[in-house]
Amino acid sequence: MELVITCIWAAAVAVLICRAIAQRQLLPDARGNVSSPPPSDASVLVVVPARNESLNIAACIDGLSRQTYPRSRLFVRVIDDHSSDDTWRIAHAVTSRHEGFCAFASPPLPPRWVGKSHACWIGATQDIPQSPEWICFIDADVVAEPGLLATAVKQAEARSLDLLSLTPKQILGTWTERLVLPCGLYCLAFCQDMKRLQSEQCEDTAVTGQFLLVRAEAYFAIGGHRAVSSAICEDVALARRLKRHGGRVALLDGRELLSVRMYRNWAALSAGLAKNLVETFGGPVRTICTAIGPLLLAWAAFIVPLIDASACAQQAPFACGAFGLALAASAAAFGRHLTGARFLGIPLWYGLLFPLGYSLGAWIAAQSLQWWINGGIIWKDRVYR
Repeated sequence: MELVITCIWAAAVAVLICRAIAQRQLLPDARGNVSSPPPSDASVLVVVPARNESLNIAACIDGLSRQTYPRSRLFVRVIDDHSSDDTWRIAHAVTSRHEGFCAFASPPLPPRWVGKSHACWIGATQDIPQSPEWICFIDADVVAEPGLLATAVKQAEARSLDLLSLTPKQILGTWTERLVLPCGLYCLAFCQDMKRLQSEQCEDTAVTGQFLLVRAEAYFAIGGHRAVSSAICEDVALARRLKRHGGRVALLDGRELLSVRMYRNWAALSAGLAKNLVETFGGPVRTICTAIGPLLLAWAAFIVPLIDASACAQQAPFACGAFGLALAASAAAFGRHLTGARFLGIPLWYGLLFPLGYSLGAWIAAQSLQWWINGGIIWKDRVYR
């Protein structure tokens, strides 16, 4: 019996590791020659929605001010979404130093609108000296490298895209970030079929709302954020709508071009992930399976070798062989998470604690399910029904 259980578990580990490696290879690198001129005379409007981002907004604006993209064709609009901290004051002070940069206060939130979508729509419909060919939506916690926009526009035009999304480098500071977010990224990689989502034939897609570069004509043709005003995962909803109307969408690896520190404490991390976890994983049943499956597999890296070692000591048939296989599978699981820790730039020993990360992730999934059952999502002092 020990050998059968160990073989099943070892096979699951092998499949998941191979899938993670294959998924990673399906995310092309977005880097280019950042010192080269943009591929066209296209004007770009950058919209930064911000709510209670006083710790991040100055760095975000400063990163945009250092872009190599020609300043005469670059316009930045920061939209304060009724912040209760100093976000508006900081944004207004910093944007006033740069030509083409402005900060606006968002009007009252209409019924059936999510705050971020409303702020994005307000920013996208602001008058600028030139009608933009591209509209770029960037989260307020993103810090851009100088070549970000020039490279993104070049990639989008070279690939004839209507929407380009870039995955950022994740900055992980606290121990909860370092435990939970890597495990969350693994789960997302295991659950998503990137080959299918990246194909033009598939109506579904994968994007990250931290960076969206959208062709303005296509954006307004599908109704923009107004058409997805009530969606919690407004980034995916917008990309799906664009793709289903014939637009071309791509997700590229942009970790050399932008970085993000999403959460700074456990309360923000748990609420930020819980607000859209059920929607991200495709419903409550898949969310439960996604939470429980990795949790059991993670703790099995400790439990299965211990069970096999005990059976081997009692000279049970095939138990010693099962113990050797269990050690090999556990080493592979630990090795994969150590590699992930190195990739994310966190201390390697966090890769040894991954069962704790999946345990905390399961707790967040339970919170997300509770919100889904109760019919209300809580995020940044707002309740969305």
